[in-house]
Amino acid sequence: MPFVNFFTKNRVFFLAKYKKAHEADKSCFFSFFLYTTLPYMHSSFLPSQSLSAYRYCVVTLGCQMNKNDSERLESVLKGMGFSGTEDPKDADVIVLNSCSVRKSAEDRIFGLSREFARLKKTKPELLICVTGCMPGRDRDGSLRKKLPHVDLFFSTKDMILLPQRLSELNPAFRPMDNMAADYLALRPSYQKTFQAFVTIQTGCNHFCTYCVVPFSRGMEVNRPLKDIIHEVEALSTRGCIEITLLGQIVNHYRAPDPHYFSSNNPYHHNDFAKLLWEVGRISGIQRVHWTAPHPLYMDEEVIDALGLPNQVQYLHLPVQSGNDEILKRMNRRHTRAFYLDTINNIRIAYPRIAIGTDIIVGFSGETDAQFYDTVTLYRACDFDISYTAQYSERSHTVAAKAFSDSVSKEEKKRRWETLQTMMEQTVLKKNQAYVGQTVSVLVDQHAHGFCLGNSSEMKRVRFHGEASQVGTIQPVEIFQAEEWILHGRQKK
Repeated sequence: MPFVNFFTKNRVFFLAKYKKAHEADKSCFFSFFLYTTLPYMHSSFLPSQSLSAYRYCVVTLGCQMNKNDSERLESVLKGMGFSGTEDPKDADVIVLNSCSVRKSAEDRIFGLSREFARLKKTKPELLICVTGCMPGRDRDGSLRKKLPHVDLFFSTKDMILLPQRLSELNPAFRPMDNMAADYLALRPSYQKTFQAFVTIQTGCNHFCTYCVVPFSRGMEVNRPLKDIIHEVEALSTRGCIEITLLGQIVNHYRAPDPHYFSSNNPYHHNDFAKLLWEVGRISGIQRVHWTAPHPLYMDEEVIDALGLPNQVQYLHLPVQSGNDEILKRMNRRHTRAFYLDTINNIRIAYPRIAIGTDIIVGFSGETDAQFYDTVTLYRACDFDISYTAQYSERSHTVAAKAFSDSVSKEEKKRRWETLQTMMEQTVLKKNQAYVGQTVSVLVDQHAHGFCLGNSSEMKRVRFHGEASQVGTIQPVEIFQAEEWILHGRQKK
């Protein structure tokens, strides 16, 4: 550090000497400037050189919001001077970003922590951290006690404290100056240049009786509209063409700064519809996707906004159950009839749209007859895909306190298999309808001469193509359909 301070104070002198000695070699001079002088022009934002050898590994479980949170975690760690690795064996700091939606997700964290604890025996300086939903909901410390080998256990919102806490455990790690006061203000380390998640809201006020989100992520917090727009504009500038807006109940977004909406915005009542219009005006953004909405807030303006030019033709609208008594017990705040009317209105407006849903089978007290109501709703809605889960009781939720988990594991599995079979049959039938049609495919992978990507309806498509097409949207004519993939040929 003394040398660094000496160089920083005298960098103009050193620079002049170096320039004179290498007058003819412009590139050499630029390299010297780039790697010596430039970093110290903003040295308060950067780590000491000793950190460059340290590596981090972030392991993410759970939803798209967790993935976006992990991108923020990576920005924090990179800002400290760490480099990333996908192999935990090579890491000096491992961060597990946890999910608590189901018990199986938490069990996975317990298993991984034990696995990493074995690494620690051969690498004592290794630091293991757990963040995400598990620490957020661990009010009584019972989960923390089950993770004795974990060094740091912190909620998502506390990731802004990570540099300070790591430096307390290892003095070689220097904390960051000028850290953002709110984790949502941290700019993510985006995984791809052409696609990005943009969180617009976190937390939830609805307290569905089975759900841990209000306990793990807290009450609903909406990002300022200005921050969202600036992030999307910056993404567009760097070449991003598809964004996914994220929120626990994304269509319940309420702008803290409504004055920032354009005066000519055509929507007047629903802030989320207004946001979709504002984002749709940003040059370069060709696709806008959002998840996960609540049926209660799929009003006329939001349904109308689905027709904006860059909206994908896919909507994921969770229903959870097709029985009114179960919906009431879940505190979903809508009825079967309301949901069916909403789906009908959407399909009338957009006949081509693909619709997916979430369903929970075996919720507390669910009878065969009540489950059959879900089966008939599934048929009536003609879903393109469903993510079906067997009910898993979560501690501290209303359902865990008020109801008994009375449906057997065997019965839950049977009901899950019933819906899974229905979905597989429906998916194949719906995919076959695409044969002979041309779809627009955003290519996100290339291997062995084939491109892979998603259509606007979120159908997976495979076709012969070039690696240079990754990150572009291509017209593809479908000639064959399978359950989970469409095969096509590129249209010239």
